[in-house]
Amino acid sequence: MEIRVTEGGGRVDKYLSEQTAYSRSQINKMIEQEDILVNNKPTKPSYKLNASDVIEIVKEYQKEEHIKPQKMDIDIVYEDDDIIVINKESGVVVHPGSGNKDNTLANGLLYYTQNLSDVDEERPGIVHRLDKDTSGLMLAAKNNQAHQILSEEFKKHNIKREYIALICGVFPHNKATIDAPIGRDMKNRKKMAVTSQNSKEAITHLTVLKRYKDYTLIKLNLETGRTHQIRVHMAYIGYPIFNDPVYNSKKATEFGQFLHSHTLDFRHPIKNEHLHFEADLPKYFQDMLDSLEEIEN
Repeated sequence: MEIRVTEGGGRVDKYLSEQTAYSRSQINKMIEQEDILVNNKPTKPSYKLNASDVIEIVKEYQKEEHIKPQKMDIDIVYEDDDIIVINKESGVVVHPGSGNKDNTLANGLLYYTQNLSDVDEERPGIVHRLDKDTSGLMLAAKNNQAHQILSEEFKKHNIKREYIALICGVFPHNKATIDAPIGRDMKNRKKMAVTSQNSKEAITHLTVLKRYKDYTLIKLNLETGRTHQIRVHMAYIGYPIFNDPVYNSKKATEFGQFLHSHTLDFRHPIKNEHLHFEADLPKYFQDMLDSLEEIEN
């Protein structure tokens, strides 16, 4: 759908809510997902329209069906009245979306407890997400106050996460910082890419933990939190995450990328206490490292 603006001055989200059947919150979600473009570029809800702007809705809003509770094994690392810290398995989708209506972490959390935030009714309790095949620590909120505070802390980059990854190739430096902007891949909108067009600042800090013959074990800290940031950055510098089905040209197994959210540091949203959590590598990941050690020896 294409809409040509004849009179400017107003916010794009408000304008579209008046010109289409979508609610303002639906418009905002579509903008966030870059399903709405202004003059062929991603935009923000607050963008003030100009006369002659061209708005394109590249993908219609798809309202999620009611999320049903489903029994599933969830590795809960910590829980109190306000938050849940989860060690997510590789292969688990965090919330329902296109092509994934059932057996997501959100479905499992709804079965586990009815006490979940509903700031976003389509993603109950979900404050942030990990990619399907990324394992490790993530946060869920049990009430809206905790959810809103944690969301702000993520935006301010006050919640620290450290990842462990196995990359292809022997990385020559002990430490490195990758400062390269990330935006939607214009050739494949399902992917992200390092690009100077319609991108946002993305900074990843890398430290080598162990070098093997053809691989390197690294830890990573994010200064920003862009979609697929680690996977895109590592592929961009020529050391893609091992077994990554999207950003590595080599064929991947069902396990997916060897990327694990290892530590989580943050202040409790209500109690204001500092919390620190660690999660061991998944067995499949650790078995790979053990096999590499055997080859070395």
